[in-house]
Amino acid sequence: MASIPSAHHFIGNQLRASTSGETIPVIDPSDGLPFAALARGGAADIDLAVRTARAAFDTGAWGRIATVDRGRLLTKLANAIISHHDALAGLEMRDCGKPVKQAKADATACARYFEYYAGACDKFHGETIPYTPGFSVMTWREPHGVTGHIIPWNYPMQIFGRSVGAALAAGNACVVKPAEDACLSVLYIAKLAAEVGFPEGVLNVVTGLGLEAGAALASHPGIDHISFTGSPATGACVAQTAARRHCPVTLELGGKGAQIVFDDADFEAGLPVWVNAIIQNAGQTCSAGSRILIQKKSYAKVMAALADRFSALKVGAASKDLDLGPIIRKTQLARIQAMLAHGHETGARTVAQGTIARGTPKGGFYQLPTLLDKIPAAQKLACDEVFGPVLVALPFADEADAIALANNTVFGLTNAVWTTNGARALRVARGVRTGQFYVNNYGAGGGVELPFGGVKSSGHGREKGFEALYGFTQLKTIITKYD
Repeated sequence: MASIPSAHHFIGNQLRASTSGETIPVIDPSDGLPFAALARGGAADIDLAVRTARAAFDTGAWGRIATVDRGRLLTKLANAIISHHDALAGLEMRDCGKPVKQAKADATACARYFEYYAGACDKFHGETIPYTPGFSVMTWREPHGVTGHIIPWNYPMQIFGRSVGAALAAGNACVVKPAEDACLSVLYIAKLAAEVGFPEGVLNVVTGLGLEAGAALASHPGIDHISFTGSPATGACVAQTAARRHCPVTLELGGKGAQIVFDDADFEAGLPVWVNAIIQNAGQTCSAGSRILIQKKSYAKVMAALADRFSALKVGAASKDLDLGPIIRKTQLARIQAMLAHGHETGARTVAQGTIARGTPKGGFYQLPTLLDKIPAAQKLACDEVFGPVLVALPFADEADAIALANNTVFGLTNAVWTTNGARALRVARGVRTGQFYVNNYGAGGGVELPFGGVKSSGHGREKGFEALYGFTQLKTIITKYD
């Protein structure tokens, strides 16, 4: 287990206490008990972090560093994360309640983001444009300057890597505000960045509450771009705040992913994927496959197989490394249970549930994985994000019906079709409004290289892959008259 980071921000490569002197308890969701404390940052702490980042970019070494050297620093950070893999996984396990194998996978993915973007630093460039004789036209890709990153609690390491990794590769200096529920791994990585040679002020982390530190970051005039991952309601507030000063934003805001299963699908290959897509991280995943749409002829067969799988699932403390760990906090657990209660009041049927393992701490925040059906398509459980291990099953008649059901939500992040008919797969892929679409698979193992983002209430802009670098830069056009 890694040592617990102290209750300090990380600004200018130094640990700093909060200006207020106040702290926030860190709760272990496996037992509901506090085990550490975080600095409760506010506007003054955010201002210091932004001014420090501004100096690093405007007048410091970072603003003048060669792209190849920027890439080498990112490579060093990737290697440091790999070296501290087990320590980071231990922090994530206790802080977020992730089973051991999931926490380790997150540490591996975080390192991979920095490794990927390290290789992109000196390969991202502008173009020359043919124009009127006597003119030479070229474009430059330039960093925004100082970017703000508001990181959620469900995948702090992974989302830190995909957001901050791309921003640093593009040449920005960063100020990060992690969710107050999950800050420890982010603080640890920031300290690793300083140890491997990142200049002062390039990477700063301010912990605190969203309504205090997060709001201050979104509204700070020294921030040139904001990346936010979280709820649609909070994302709208961030976008509105940024819009007042014309600050661009990238928003990833959630989903209600559907697995569309046709009669000709390979059920044996699909079954473990459908289950894992909703139980991973206890369903606290924007890209969770939280709906399964099954063609009517195969509905009973698929539901019986799913019920067997759900009944065998075990929930318990993160350290036990079972199928599911706890929900992140008590209020999130209460929200899930309230949505389930409302669903049952309106006719939903529980088809199967997992069980809580023996010896599980009584004070932890545990939700049984639940398979539901008999839910009207317009009911809240069928179209709103639960953010818990709840899979909703709906039957459909044909392609048109399946597409209509898949689109019957305000979200559009990830969806999938399962069929052996290639033409059908492409027709459904075109018909479903979504940012990512899978054919006979789901999630693609994280896919660091694959552009990721949503449509509708799932947000806008793209992260991951080379596409993310476009969002973290701005285009300058240079027109030279030489004749």
